[in-house]
Amino acid sequence: MKPNDPKDDLHRYLRAAREAVVWKLDGLSEYDVRRPLTPTGTNLLGLVKHLAGVELGYFGPTFGRPHNESFPWHDEDAEPNADMWAPADESREDILGLYRRACAHADATIEALPLDAMGHVAWWGDAGTVTLQRVMLHMTAETNRHAGHADIVRELIDGSVGMRETNSNMADGDETWFRQYWKRLESSAKEAQAKSS
Repeated sequence: MKPNDPKDDLHRYLRAAREAVVWKLDGLSEYDVRRPLTPTGTNLLGLVKHLAGVELGYFGPTFGRPHNESFPWHDEDAEPNADMWAPADESREDILGLYRRACAHADATIEALPLDAMGHVAWWGDAGTVTLQRVMLHMTAETNRHAGHADIVRELIDGSVGMRETNSNMADGDETWFRQYWKRLESSAKEAQAKSS
């Protein structure tokens, strides 16, 4: 049996995480993809916008592979967190298009370079000398982290859950089962709190 290729494995996991993030927007209104659902403003379209910039940064200038995208939200005078939300004049299609272009640019970098290719992440300072392998691992971890955020936000919007369209990765239970499960967990949390007092 032939061993798996580490580069192909990393790339497959990165692609799966990307697909999960984009899938979380399917079927939602403009309001729902943009609305903040945590006290810090986490929203689905903002996660995609952020990931587009990160993909282009890590797989572009880091390896001397410039892109032709502009990011006004990275300008010195941009407001804080400007990459984490989309104003009304930034369309969902524009942001998804940017993300697709960012992923295509990243994929071209991944295809063109060996895992041990050296690059430099400017914003990491003295620790910025990296290999393609490290950047792929970092980007896969970052995308999966934000996919987890998207999982929670989507569930808060309309109750939709799942790891990806073809694999929910959830317990086999209907709405009644999950309601009872939730009540059991809530009761257990209250019991633990009472014991700790």
